[in-house]
Amino acid sequence: MNDYYAQNEPDPFESSHMLQNKTPVGNAHPSTYREWSGDATDQYSRWDPRGWSLKKKIFLAAGVVVVIVAVVVGSVLGVRANRYPNYSKLNYSLKDNFSGSSFFDNFEYYTGADPTHGFVQYIDRAASTWLNLTSATDTSAVLKVDTTYSGSEAANGRQSVRVTSKNTYADGLFIFDVIHTPYGCGTWPALWLTDPNNWPENGEIDVVEATNAGTFGTQSTLHTSKACSMGVKRKESGTVANEDCYYEANGYTGCGVKGTESTYGPEFNSKGGGVYAMELRDAGIRVWQWVRSEIPSDITSGSPDPSTWGKAFADFPSTDCDIGSHFKNQSIIINISLCGDWAGASKYYTKQSSCPGNCAAFVRDNATSFDTAYWEFGGFKVYQAS
Repeated sequence: MNDYYAQNEPDPFESSHMLQNKTPVGNAHPSTYREWSGDATDQYSRWDPRGWSLKKKIFLAAGVVVVIVAVVVGSVLGVRANRYPNYSKLNYSLKDNFSGSSFFDNFEYYTGADPTHGFVQYIDRAASTWLNLTSATDTSAVLKVDTTYSGSEAANGRQSVRVTSKNTYADGLFIFDVIHTPYGCGTWPALWLTDPNNWPENGEIDVVEATNAGTFGTQSTLHTSKACSMGVKRKESGTVANEDCYYEANGYTGCGVKGTESTYGPEFNSKGGGVYAMELRDAGIRVWQWVRSEIPSDITSGSPDPSTWGKAFADFPSTDCDIGSHFKNQSIIINISLCGDWAGASKYYTKQSSCPGNCAAFVRDNATSFDTAYWEFGGFKVYQAS
């Protein structure tokens, strides 16, 4: 059958009806004639594409393309926004145990200038032992700031301690039993990990960090080289401070997560301290914190299983940060700096913590104000996946 005829053939009933009522051509009424022989497009409904103009077809085709693109882009963005690493269960075995009277045997004492420009003098093991700034018993280890010397005897900075673990780690589960966290005007304590000889290339993980009065909670932060961002899906209870982990971004603040007041300082100490746990693995870095009465039983029994701990305080997933390439050769570091870039800044020293006068002058002249500026640890344990 001819395609044109097939497409334009009138309905048989309609044709018969029109033939029966048609007058001779010579006498045909103009409207009657047009009804039979008019433009073919008049036969189609507005929804029939065969009757659409080229302009209409192009317009509608463009609309379809826009809708398809929007759906595809939306789907891609949705998938990207929901990306999240697989923190599957790992079986951990104890590798290192820092505890008892030999606690500080696991560390080297740092005596160089403070990299954070603090008003502090870091002293060696012999001096710190003589001044009782580091000590350890069967049940705990203490690291503190000098509370003896003032004025001219502290003119170049108050004496304190910074120690770095002899062992280094590429991954692992770190359990830090903390009985007392340091606080007080001018203080800047931290429990952290880094490669001191290759910073920031090999990364830095601040597990516990706070300044001055210590009433604003702990902060866990990463500092890295370029191409490490946390602007992705995360599962954490803390409050995000910044998302770009590049060490120079946001005024050298890294990508931090802030805790509540109970996670550090006087409130944390009043509950007998507790445990901070940090897991470093290719899937990401996570930090948990519990007060003494809420420590999971698998930690106290020596069989830690992070897959049962629930939401972390801070979650740094590998989604847009290659953890394995950004964090290498990590050493555990404990220190208490004084003043410096963070604690000494007026925004934090004066406005946030209402500390008196100039930070350096206060630290120099007020030895007895540092009675609470000490760490006390029940011990550290490092586990690695078997």
